[in-house]
Amino acid sequence: MNRTTVSTVILVAALACATAAPAHSASRTCATGGLVVWMDTNGDGAAGTVYYHLELTNLSGHTCTLRGFPGVSAVKLGGGRIGSAAGRDPATPVKTISIANGRTAKATLGIVSAGNFPSSKCRQTTAAGLRIYPPNQTASKVVPFPFAACSRTGPIFLRVRAVT
Repeated sequence: MNRTTVSTVILVAALACATAAPAHSASRTCATGGLVVWMDTNGDGAAGTVYYHLELTNLSGHTCTLRGFPGVSAVKLGGGRIGSAAGRDPATPVKTISIANGRTAKATLGIVSAGNFPSSKCRQTTAAGLRIYPPNQTASKVVPFPFAACSRTGPIFLRVRAVT
C-alpha cells in the first residue's frame, strides 16, 4: 500500500467511528421475569386506609427502567380477581426510574378498609393476596397477603401510586 491509500483507509475509518452510534445501549424496560415483587407489610394507617410499599427488586442482571403505575388487584386462593382493580392515586408524579441490578423501586399501595363501604355494594370477603403487574407489563406476579376486600366490582378499595 502506498501512503495515499493508507491515509484514505485511516480517514474512512475515523469518519465511520465519528458517525457510529454510541457504544452504550438504551436502557431496557424492566420485564416481569427479571423482577422480584413483594410487599413491605409494615403498613401506615390514616383515615380508614392502610398504606404499604410494593417493592420491585431488579434481579435481571442489568440496569432497567420502570415508568408509571403498577397494575394491582386482589385475588382469591386460586388466583382469580376479587372486586375492582386498583385505582391510580396521582399523589406521586410519574417519572422514569432506573433500577440497577439488585436495587429496588417502590410504589405505595393504599388498602381502604372494606368496612368503609356499604355491605350491599361491597360484599366483604378475605383476599388471599395481590396480583401485581409491573408498569407497562402484561405478565404478573402474585404476592400472598390476606386482607379484607370487596368481592363486588364498583368500590375502589385499592389505590396505587406511581413507582419511585
